Amino acid sequence: MLLTITTTARPATDLGFLLHKHPERVQEFGQSFGTARVFYPEADDERCTAALMLEVDPIALVRSRGKSSPDFSLSQYVNDRPYAASSLLAVALADVFRTARAGRCKARPELPGTPLPLELRLPALPCRGGPELAARLFEPLGWEVDAQALPLDEGFPEWGESRYVRLTLRGTARLADALNHLYVLLPVLDDGKHYWIAPDEVDKLIRAGEGWLHGHPDRGLITRRYLGRRWALARTALARLAELGDETEEELEPAVEEDAPAGETAADEAAAAEAEVQGEASPEEATKRKPLNITRREAVLAKLEELGAVSVIDLGCGQGELVGALLGRPRFARVSGMDVSSMALTIAARKLRLDRMPDSKRARLTLFQGALTYTDKRLSGYDAGVLMEVIEHVDPPRLAALENVVFGHARPWHVLVTTPNIEYNVRYEFLTGLRHRDHRFEWTRAEFAAWATRVAGEYGYHVAFEPVGDDDPEVGPPTQMGVFTRDQRS
Repeated sequence: MLLTITTTARPATDLGFLLHKHPERVQEFGQSFGTARVFYPEADDERCTAALMLEVDPIALVRSRGKSSPDFSLSQYVNDRPYAASSLLAVALADVFRTARAGRCKARPELPGTPLPLELRLPALPCRGGPELAARLFEPLGWEVDAQALPLDEGFPEWGESRYVRLTLRGTARLADALNHLYVLLPVLDDGKHYWIAPDEVDKLIRAGEGWLHGHPDRGLITRRYLGRRWALARTALARLAELGDETEEELEPAVEEDAPAGETAADEAAAAEAEVQGEASPEEATKRKPLNITRREAVLAKLEELGAVSVIDLGCGQGELVGALLGRPRFARVSGMDVSSMALTIAARKLRLDRMPDSKRARLTLFQGALTYTDKRLSGYDAGVLMEVIEHVDPPRLAALENVVFGHARPWHVLVTTPNIEYNVRYEFLTGLRHRDHRFEWTRAEFAAWATRVAGEYGYHVAFEPVGDDDPEVGPPTQMGVFTRDQRS
């Protein structure tokens, strides 16, 4: 991945003093996930360009996350991180240009405070929101924005646009400000970070956003995305930003605590990563709307109670939000969560506070690793099984194996399946493509009904359909739910 910084302020080679990197040398900086190099493709009095090139080692990136929490999914090793600007580039930028970001230059102390004509180029940048969102975030900061959507494949233009943009920013600014704009907004546009988001990220955001973030019209969106939609951290950051302006905390963010124990008031991190665009609403609208992931979880809980289920298994439990909610209701005497990712299960155990859970509640809970495409006797013997936002993550050729495992072998009396309704995606203003980068497909209501009806007929179930979320008269609900009930004779 590559970032270039160009200036035409004479003498243009002063850029080397500001960046603390000599134009005549190539310099390397080791990162935990690869190697960053700084070099100058051009450097004279008229024009000077500095390039930051980051070579990412996918294996080192996975290892840097710690051996105690492995994740065996292939996406950890095969992804776009070596090629597209992201939080990785932001971290390298912060490390390599640390002094420049702070606005210090001992050799030429007058330079950091001087605005320069600058051009910043990023050949490939993941942008969940497309060119429009890039302009929306950078233009209020004084940049002229040229953001061009990149095609999925130049050889097949009919395939449409990808989620990547080619971004060029032009303007006059202090170099320190320009670097801090990139440091904050690169992961915001990507809408993802490669590392665990700790509370000290709030301090990093406030420092990097000094002088511009509190007055940005989209400070709420920037803060939420930068902090990985961890609502407790976002509220803290927004409250501190409010102290810099005239706003109040209540006007900035809804009272949603993400760091609470799973199943109580915590927002579902996995669903947040799914880019439920309701989270992109204005702060005023957000206070009036319940996040879709919470609405979905409540709908599943209500249906399980209505069906009279006592034992429930969450198939693809992720980080344990539904499991925690089930444990919070004593009527569910036996609760299990299964997931293919050991990392997700580790996080679920932490969020559920398994080490401090009362013995009576702990006796009701089982967490285990497994795959829905292989038969497993541990999946059997439950009143109800839940596939909540799971099937769309399965490659279509492997759906038949999942159907056989869940409906043919495990055979709970009831199976609840929720999945996105792709027809509703048009209501998400800044959504391009599917709702999550790991989705293999998203179905229309007719496609989901056809699949569910066929599966029910093949395995001795009957199925009913219910909307989840606002049922739009034109495009239907954001989430569709199929409720399968096993025939008594089967």
